[in-house]
Amino acid sequence: MIDLSYDFHIHTCLSPCGDNDMTPQNIAAMAALKKLDAIAITDHNTCKNCAAIMEAAEKYNLLVIPGMELTTSEEVHVLCLFYDLSSALDFDEYVYQHLLSIKNNEKIFGQQLLCNSEDEVTGTIDKLLISSTDISLEILWETVTKHNGIILPAHIDKDTTSIISNLGFIPPDSKFNCIELRELTNLEELVRANPILSSCIVTCSSDAHYLQDIHEPIYTLPVPEKNIQSILDTLCKK
Repeated sequence: MIDLSYDFHIHTCLSPCGDNDMTPQNIAAMAALKKLDAIAITDHNTCKNCAAIMEAAEKYNLLVIPGMELTTSEEVHVLCLFYDLSSALDFDEYVYQHLLSIKNNEKIFGQQLLCNSEDEVTGTIDKLLISSTDISLEILWETVTKHNGIILPAHIDKDTTSIISNLGFIPPDSKFNCIELRELTNLEELVRANPILSSCIVTCSSDAHYLQDIHEPIYTLPVPEKNIQSILDTLCKK
């Protein structure tokens, strides 16, 4: 087993709330500078910048997991991580069709920039990516599984947009095996109030929207090998 230092929740300049400096080269270089082994790219309701960052990260020996931070119909944020880029992009197309048809206003919400691996802006997305989808929590696990991915409820210790803050509880029939926290110090209280969490693998990631917020190598995950399959199999307890 090896202990991989990770940050599984990073936004790019494609998220309207993400800083425009969150470009493929900048993210890859900062993660490498901080000596992380693996990161996940999780823009709001899209995977369209994942390929560029995966390519930019190759020269740093940095592993990049393609992913998304999906907003459910209950306005709960859930990380969706995929075993391969093709599956992530297929899911991206599915989600775009289920995203509310609200046009992005750059002056209010910020730009939604598509980039290539050399940090050149190649386009923008018109739909507002931080709106909710009409995909419910009830069907999300099955839907992501069919697209060769896994889910992690995001920042469940946050007062807004988390499964606990929005629903008031964790549904007893939930099928996820892993959760994300902002701070590990919140875990004991959460498990006491929600015993279902006691069997979950716990991750702690940055939710970085700015380069400086990407985590230092303080959180690790023991995995058999440094590859996407090994990481996701570990998180979903395969």
